[in-house]
Amino acid sequence: MSDHLKEIPPAAALLGREVISVDTRSGEVRLRFLADPQFANRHGTVQGGMLAAMLDLVMSFAALCTMGGPGWVVPTIDMNTHFLSPARPGPVVGEGAVVKRGRTITFMEGRLRDGHGKLLTTATSSGTLMRWPPERGQD
Repeated sequence: MSDHLKEIPPAAALLGREVISVDTRSGEVRLRFLADPQFANRHGTVQGGMLAAMLDLVMSFAALCTMGGPGWVVPTIDMNTHFLSPARPGPVVGEGAVVKRGRTITFMEGRLRDGHGKLLTTATSSGTLMRWPPERGQD
């Protein structure tokens, strides 16, 4: 795995992200997160926004893995999330994949499972492939 993929951005650190596996050719990744008890709502289950953040990270990480080097970001254009089962605080495994990558847009999908393999949430998203920092003259 390239050094630039080993960096842990602040949001990923908050979610306890650890890389399990990366396939740069297929754009498939597995990441582990830790759903902290502070992420829980009044019912004791993980707030949906925290799960959505994990999905956003796993999908964009899958796209970044296909870019072949540092200097890229994948800002999310849209994301459609399905909450299938309540998530309890503890380990969460994310699976992300690139469905189709174009010149400027990539389409991704993701899934989250609890520590026992139970499917919690699924999502699809699209993101813009951008150089970072932006080149001069690029908006």
